[in-house]
Amino acid sequence: MSMTFKQKGDDDYFIRLLSYLRSQFKENIIEMVPFRKSVILIKTDNNTYMLKGFHTNKRLKLQEAFTATLRKEGFSKTYLFVHPVIKEPLFFEGTYFGCMEYIPPNKNSFSFKSQKNRQEGLELLEQFHLATSSFESRYRTLIPKGIIIEKWKDRGKIFSSNLSFLKYFINEKILEELTNWANWSLTGMENDRSLFINEPYCILHGDVAHHNFLRDTKGVLHLIDFDLISIGPACLDYLQYANRILPSLDWSFDQLSRYSQYENLLDEKAFLHALAFPADIFREWNRLIREGTYRDQSKYNQIMDLTIGQFYSRKKFIDTLKLLTK
Repeated sequence: MSMTFKQKGDDDYFIRLLSYLRSQFKENIIEMVPFRKSVILIKTDNNTYMLKGFHTNKRLKLQEAFTATLRKEGFSKTYLFVHPVIKEPLFFEGTYFGCMEYIPPNKNSFSFKSQKNRQEGLELLEQFHLATSSFESRYRTLIPKGIIIEKWKDRGKIFSSNLSFLKYFINEKILEELTNWANWSLTGMENDRSLFINEPYCILHGDVAHHNFLRDTKGVLHLIDFDLISIGPACLDYLQYANRILPSLDWSFDQLSRYSQYENLLDEKAFLHALAFPADIFREWNRLIREGTYRDQSKYNQIMDLTIGQFYSRKKFIDTLKLLTK
């Protein structure tokens, strides 16, 4: 029996968890690798599982049902929850655990720095939306509606409330520019809400970060982690995806426009306004201040690159958006 720790944390917790799992599994556990407190790899004599923890059993059952529906509707590039022989449902120290299929990862991890990956990620997201559009009506009472304007207003308010603190890190003129971008973006989105209301609905992934795309050992790309699913127009996922890949495109509007999934969206003024909102900058600074991790040099360097290092490329991109929306 071996246990490998891939994350810093409460070793005692994982030792207690391992003891609990060994008491519940009928299979002999030979290895346990915690990735996070709620994401754990388990190897038995014959199988490998990913265990994922949820705060409520209702949330676990929703994820089990959703991934099963995805598979039934033809979207196979993700995991399913499985049910190994155990004594009783897994519940440990306030967390409900579900067992998922293990997808062996490719030695080359997925990154938005690759043109091939960016294109494949978009195509996979498009397939996901196509599948979920066929059954989103069945989940309308189970998952929240995707909202964007109200969410970003709240994020902007928190960022503004932190301005007195942020001035120690960021030049006031840059802070003013960031705030102006946010206001211009939200005003344009509010003036043409129809894009976010009238477009056909599907189930949105809600977190299209690079770590939620997983390429397996055979080279097949999978979409994982559906914790933030919601009901709404596909453009909201594409908006978030654009925000994720634009730094790898050096904030080039021309390069973004070459992806067919954006061809029609870039004709929509509301979408162009939405692209200007500095959602990533606001999110990361709000989190850094909330968690008090600004003393972490690695995190500090990353957020400063996002805010300052990319500032002039992003400014040029937003100036282009302003010209296109006149």
